[in-house]
Amino acid sequence: MDTRVIVVPEALAESLRDNFPGEWLAGLPGLAERTLDHWRLTLDGKPMHGMASLVLPVTTADGVRAALKLQPVDWEHESEPVGLRIWDGDGIVRLLDHDQDTGAMLLERLDENRPLSTMPDDFAATEILAGLLARLTKVPGPRNIRHLEDIATGMVADTPQAILELSDPDEQRLLKDWAAAVSELLDEPGDRLLHWDLHYDNVLAADREPWLAIDPKPLVGDPGFDLMPALDNRWDEIVATGDVTKAVLRRFDLMTEVLGLDRQRAAGWTVARALQNSLWDIQDGAHALQPMQVAIAKAVTSPRR
Repeated sequence: MDTRVIVVPEALAESLRDNFPGEWLAGLPGLAERTLDHWRLTLDGKPMHGMASLVLPVTTADGVRAALKLQPVDWEHESEPVGLRIWDGDGIVRLLDHDQDTGAMLLERLDENRPLSTMPDDFAATEILAGLLARLTKVPGPRNIRHLEDIATGMVADTPQAILELSDPDEQRLLKDWAAAVSELLDEPGDRLLHWDLHYDNVLAADREPWLAIDPKPLVGDPGFDLMPALDNRWDEIVATGDVTKAVLRRFDLMTEVLGLDRQRAAGWTVARALQNSLWDIQDGAHALQPMQVAIAKAVTSPRR
């Protein structure tokens, strides 16, 4: 199968129009065709996509099933091939080839129809995710990608202006408290290679291993900063327990145990993620904090029951 007709899914096109210059979207079909020719790849399935990437199932000239990933090269995505090369398939999808100029990546093919989010047992899914995260964060981070110290310092600096956009005085105080907590962590920002976005839909079933991570946004820092995506995903299941604090702590305690993290520092870096997510929301026009972010931050910093 190789029709060579590259159709950009409308949901991806809409996301790209909202977040990236229109020229990149307009040139995406041509980029895909040129990359297929350059790497001698044959299309063998329907296009897939994330928020910013087009993923084409392909077969190489040697008969290897792979996935061609195309996405804009910006601050969020530029470190992905760097991290993938360093991890070299240990707990994560393997990078087969990369084009520096276009950012195109040829990746090991995983089973896109079986993300970890489909596993019914939430605790078992969190165990798997925690095990992968422990493997990824055992690796020291390189010097040529962004560092959590810089990101966290910027968050603290941005907080006073963001506070002015909140309408609730209690939420204003809460955001200020979060920034103060993050300030106390800046002297030890960590030196591990982080995924930054490891949630249940970013873990797929595979042939080489039962499960592998995908779609990293690598940075260097403390592994505690990597826990939040597993805490605020599958949120309906946490709410359905009737005890949000207990359910959040069940995941949080499991992850800190598997990763061997200091619980207090991990809680602080989780608060940092709540601050980061809230600052992004405010930049997008929000005037209130997400209740989910508040609930997670309160849960991980609450006295032990």
